[in-house]
Amino acid sequence: MQLYPAIDIKGGQCVRLTQGLFDQAKIYSDTPSEMARLWVQKGASYLHLVDLDGALAGRSVNEPVIRRIVESVSVPVQLGGGIRSRGTVRDLLFMGVSRVIIGTKAVERPEFIRELIEEFGEERIVVGVDAKDGLVAVEGWEKVSSMTAVELCRTMKRYGVRHIVYTDISRDGMLSGPNVAATKKLTEETGLDIIASGGVSCMEDLEELYRNGIRGAIIGKALYEKRVDLSEAVRRYQQPSETFIP
Repeated sequence: MQLYPAIDIKGGQCVRLTQGLFDQAKIYSDTPSEMARLWVQKGASYLHLVDLDGALAGRSVNEPVIRRIVESVSVPVQLGGGIRSRGTVRDLLFMGVSRVIIGTKAVERPEFIRELIEEFGEERIVVGVDAKDGLVAVEGWEKVSSMTAVELCRTMKRYGVRHIVYTDISRDGMLSGPNVAATKKLTEETGLDIIASGGVSCMEDLEELYRNGIRGAIIGKALYEKRVDLSEAVRRYQQPSETFIP
């Protein structure tokens, strides 16, 4: 199982939200690049970045911060938040981001994902499926669509997608445990690399994801609140062969 320490960026700072609410942000660091180096020192082999301001604005907002992170670590990073154009994807990949995560645009115009994969390759494009009560949310989780998470994943698979970041918004930042059942269902029904996001609170949560065959897990607040020791988690649950090499 690939582990992804999360670095959420808002106003140039490393923060964590609660259930995606922007007025519920807790600041953990004024220097996200230092936080990135810390996780790498503790064994992280892949980082998960989110430009929270970009998710609302619909464009990249924290690019200087993202660039510093990419330049300061030797492991690949994946980035989501406000990535809604081919030009933005191209620029981020050129900057050194290994994978870009597309959310809103995948719902609004699924063909866009097929075009990106044809141009940049299946390993560079990830689709973010963020759900409230099983329905996909878009635009920084501010709006809920009529499409189910399973429907979107199946469509994305037809278009060549291999990697999905699945977030149960009700669990995000709550330290209440991930939605293992929904994540397992998506994994089994689609055969895709479903990366669990939202709710990981302790080592037992990671153990449950691991036992249920989940391919990846994003860890956020549990790391920052010192509920999960990253070095130990990497030792227990991550095999070196699973690490993506850009």
